[in-house]
Amino acid sequence: MRMHSRMVAIAAAAAVLTGCANMRSHDALATQVQNANRAGGVRAALNQLEAGATTESERTALLYNLERGELLRMDRRYEDSTNAFLIADNRVKDWEATARTHPQKLLGTAGAALVSERLKDYEGQDYEKVWLTTRLALNRMALGDFDNARVDIKRTHEREAVIAEFRAKETQAAEQEAKSKGASSQPKEISGYPVDTLDDPEVLALRNGYQNALSHYLAGFLYEALNEPGLAAPGYRKAIELKPETGVLEEGLRGLDDRTGFTWKRRQRMTDVLFLVEAGDAPARKPMAFTLPVPIGGRVQAMSISYPVIEPSRDPLLGRMEVSGRQFKLEKVVDLNVMARRALKDEMPGMVLRGVTRAIAKGVLQDQLQKNAGAIGGLIGAVASAATEQADDRMWRMLPGRVYVARGYLPPGEHRIAVDGRDLGVSVRVDGQYALVPLRLQETAVLAGEVASLGQLPATAVAALPDAAAPGAADAPAGKPAARAPAARRPRAAPAPKPVASAAAPGAPAK
Repeated sequence: MRMHSRMVAIAAAAAVLTGCANMRSHDALATQVQNANRAGGVRAALNQLEAGATTESERTALLYNLERGELLRMDRRYEDSTNAFLIADNRVKDWEATARTHPQKLLGTAGAALVSERLKDYEGQDYEKVWLTTRLALNRMALGDFDNARVDIKRTHEREAVIAEFRAKETQAAEQEAKSKGASSQPKEISGYPVDTLDDPEVLALRNGYQNALSHYLAGFLYEALNEPGLAAPGYRKAIELKPETGVLEEGLRGLDDRTGFTWKRRQRMTDVLFLVEAGDAPARKPMAFTLPVPIGGRVQAMSISYPVIEPSRDPLLGRMEVSGRQFKLEKVVDLNVMARRALKDEMPGMVLRGVTRAIAKGVLQDQLQKNAGAIGGLIGAVASAATEQADDRMWRMLPGRVYVARGYLPPGEHRIAVDGRDLGVSVRVDGQYALVPLRLQETAVLAGEVASLGQLPATAVAALPDAAAPGAADAPAGKPAARAPAARRPRAAPAPKPVASAAAPGAPAK
């Protein structure tokens, strides 16, 4: 009987250990992909990512398609990028449907509580769910598909509402689950945890970890370009609420009535250009190990526990952009590092409670192994506990680190761009009433995306351009975009722009 108990105990520990095979580090994979991008460009990064997905399950996984879709977008393969994003979006839609109708299914944490956070199905960070519909909208705009871009923008707002309702239920459920065990829900109770990374002023200034000003400003810009000012105003207003005292956002709302007025439209002689300048890389979640005293069998026992940490970004801020001699202010509207830390701050109470519950369960298992299987059983239990106690490091890592916005008027044609006094080595062509110019600044290259153009300038615009930009939109028929402008020059490697110490002061778009 004693031998049988030992075998059962050892088999139980072995079963726990087998879970380790399914807990690959996404941080390690993402680092490999980023290194491949630095060494060989986006195509090399894609090859590195795709080589790691060998099964159909892996190729249809949410996080894989988020990463792949972003790399394809950087390579200007917008249709392929959209297809990858749509696979990911279907996973998020499934999550939304469950969150609406059967939230209790998503609240179960048995696997994570007993073994590891990494065994949970990855449902995406909340801000990633919102970024996904925003990325889809930007892809559609690059392809001239403004009707579907409009649909994606609308879904962004609906998705935010689902997230808000579900997270409130999740926090309540986690607190009830661990209440009887006396578990603390605050990371400050964990000795050694860098609480200052979650409680710095930038993190606390965010309303939540999923809404961002860019998504709502883009909604305002698109609705305005489609001649729907009544829908544009709420988008601009929400962007200001999320990122107050930002000049380009405030001017979007302040000048809306004038820009969409009939008389002003007829006077427009330049293109209203929105620049989206993305810089750096999204942050990483790094597992950090801690030792936690937990009550086991009438005595206190030290158990290993792991939580993720996100270090603040040290990338310098960008300040100004020069386009064909015209000056534009670059204003930071999104910082993915800050958003990721805010999302982690919101997630930590439930994560800490699950971690304590998990430590107690593993401690009981280890105690039983030692009683039934002696020193060998205790050793196996300790190894199993340490091997499976790994913080979840899954995040959408191919996203940029920060997004800056500049807006103003440019004459139709090709324009050379510099940031903070450094020539980026790329040119873009703008045309029409409105244009959206996406740029991605990396360490060794600058990628210029496809310029999205909407509407037509009056026929006289090309014949006689004034020295100063005339505000407003042209008097083309509402909602009918012009033929797409010629594609921007293919991106090529260029020296990274020299950053400045602080962001530009708020102000109206340059003319």
